[in-house]
Amino acid sequence: MAEERPARAEPLERPAQARRRGAELEDAILRAAAEELTESGYAGLTMDRVARRAGTNKNTIYRRWPNRAALGIAAYRQLAAAAVPSPDTGELRGDALELMRRTNRSWSSATGGILRALLAGARDDPQLLAQIQEHSADAGSAAWLAILARAVARGEAPAEALHLRVATVAIVLLRNEFIVRGYPTVADDVLIEILDEVYLPLIRGRGANAGF
Repeated sequence: MAEERPARAEPLERPAQARRRGAELEDAILRAAAEELTESGYAGLTMDRVARRAGTNKNTIYRRWPNRAALGIAAYRQLAAAAVPSPDTGELRGDALELMRRTNRSWSSATGGILRALLAGARDDPQLLAQIQEHSADAGSAAWLAILARAVARGEAPAEALHLRVATVAIVLLRNEFIVRGYPTVADDVLIEILDEVYLPLIRGRGANAGF
């Protein structure tokens, strides 16, 4: 009977892809970090594991992100930005509701799972908590300011409404449902309530004309 040969061990690292540079390499690293967060949570996120998955080395990662907290936040932000583009329905209410629905779907998906993994890790990692606080302050402000600017141009909203905190109040309230209340997804009637009872009255009230 022929002697069985032991199975060949898999290499610990993927072959390095020397030609990858710049944005291509950064995308590969961020994808690898996102996959690690999805599979193992923040506790399992290490520079070694991300480097192996991305086919690069730790020094390459450290040159771009000084620690795993910064890397984890960067990975989440890239996915979140890609997942929720700015809508243009032709009216402020439609834009705001669609943007909230897209965000709700994103936060209920694997992308939201990464956010929850980061938030769970922040309980024991002050560095990560500081990163989350720093980068969550804008609450996707670019998209919200964009839809509000279009509303002002159409005459739907007063120019005084173009304020960062005003523009993002709806998404901050939605984020509260996920983070504080711990919901895995938010019911559509809650989105509509936030929009009709808080966001739109706040926008209209910013103008000098009370009937705006």
